[in-house]
Amino acid sequence: MAYLSKETLQAMGFKYLGNDVKISDRASIYNPGVIEVGDYSRIDDFCIVSGKVKIGKYCHITPMCLVAGGSPGVTISDFCTLAYGVKVFSQSDDYTGSSMVNSLIPTKYKNEFFSEVVLEKQVVVGAGSTIFPGVTIREGCSIGAMTLVNKSTNPWGIYVGNPARRIKDRKRDLLELEAQFLKEQNE
Repeated sequence: MAYLSKETLQAMGFKYLGNDVKISDRASIYNPGVIEVGDYSRIDDFCIVSGKVKIGKYCHITPMCLVAGGSPGVTISDFCTLAYGVKVFSQSDDYTGSSMVNSLIPTKYKNEFFSEVVLEKQVVVGAGSTIFPGVTIREGCSIGAMTLVNKSTNPWGIYVGNPARRIKDRKRDLLELEAQFLKEQNE
């Protein structure tokens, strides 16, 4: 995997670009003028990031992810990870048949749903999971592989299934590790 140079990234015109950001030359970035990427974050091969997206510090978006911020936006807070093939949507068409669907149809014939998605600090989303518009994944949650998250979570839970359900609490030990890591980074 090759990463875009600092000069290339700066020339793309991001709204904000932190220190030591790594973005694969095989990632597709649309509308960089509304995208913010925090310090030390990384976007890998075959990812698509589009629309209003804010990525915090030390975030990793692994290969083949889609982050579709649209106009409401997607916020990915510090220390979050999206595993292979995760999809995050901040807007959706109405599939009931009461309106037309797809991006080629004028808005007046559609009934789209738009709502911001937020991943709070220290969230990990497992491979192949999907997050729907309007969802907030609270701090410290772990989302199991192939999970469909269509409702907001409570903090520090492990969620799995279709639709997502909380199966147990997640340990908070990692907060001590985070503090130690940040202390070492500042030394």
